[in-house]
Amino acid sequence: MGLGKFVLQRVLLLIPVLFGISVLTFTISHLVPGDPARLAAGPQATQEMVEQIRREFRLDQPLIVQYVGYTAGLLRGDWGKSILSRRPVIDDLANYWPATLELALAAMVIAAAIGIPLGVLSGVWHGSWVDHISRLLSLFGVSIPAFWLAILIRYAIVLEFGWFPISGRLSISVPPPDSITRMYLVDSVLTGNHAAFFDALLHIAWPALSLSLAPLAVITRMTRSSMLEVLGQDYIRTARSKGLAEHTVLFRHALRNALIPTVAMMGLSFGWLMGGSVLIETVFDWPGIGLYAVNAALTLDFMPLMGIALLYGIIFTLLNLATDIAYGFLDPRIRYGEGKG
Repeated sequence: MGLGKFVLQRVLLLIPVLFGISVLTFTISHLVPGDPARLAAGPQATQEMVEQIRREFRLDQPLIVQYVGYTAGLLRGDWGKSILSRRPVIDDLANYWPATLELALAAMVIAAAIGIPLGVLSGVWHGSWVDHISRLLSLFGVSIPAFWLAILIRYAIVLEFGWFPISGRLSISVPPPDSITRMYLVDSVLTGNHAAFFDALLHIAWPALSLSLAPLAVITRMTRSSMLEVLGQDYIRTARSKGLAEHTVLFRHALRNALIPTVAMMGLSFGWLMGGSVLIETVFDWPGIGLYAVNAALTLDFMPLMGIALLYGIIFTLLNLATDIAYGFLDPRIRYGEGKG
């Protein structure tokens, strides 16, 4: 199967995936006890005001009618409107999504930049002090909840010593860079805004580090185990017997094959980073999708919650697709649609 046909097939799989997500989230959100119209109107609102909101957002109609109207809107590119902000959900997602993406990318860069070299060193020198430190770090990373570490960092380091900004993406005194991608670090580099870049870097440092610890541990362990397995293969012994330099054996022959399962894990971890950023964003008051989801859940704002679920459904499908394509580049023996080995 060619790459183009494989990509098309995976993209078409989005249709049943998104349909299932929409049915599930719509059903669950409307079974939650509470009156979103009453919460949106406020405690001082009259019954007439509450009924007006119900009619405006079609909450007075049967659930099946509401769902049909919702799916019809999705086909037109209308993801509904937030009861809380009174803005289209698609516009809110466009505003909040870049912040979450930037945070997840920063966390993944930290995890990969530390985890892969540490895993390689641990695999090559297994049993050494490097290996012991690597395993200790991995154990710490998978054992410590990210939100607890975030709270500890916020109060023990940021508040106590005041070394870094405590919340937000930029200081009030620093204007944001010209909007290109809506990711401040990227936009400040593209526009040459050094003040915004360093200020944004200070703001994202601790949230990204808190979020990166779990994937860092997983990447380190996966790379270590893969390197140990690959280094024991016959072709590695053959390469060494031919007199190839050790760095050539390690990086050209061993690491490339060892990275295949690591790449798969990184793809899944990146998706979970974005989905699991809710608590980190709440602790550090990071204005991303996670904080937006928390506010929507507290006010029973159904449309944003369903929009977020659909967005993450698309993201996970595309991440799986990108991971499968990366397999082919790392191992030319892989044929799309015929398995991975």
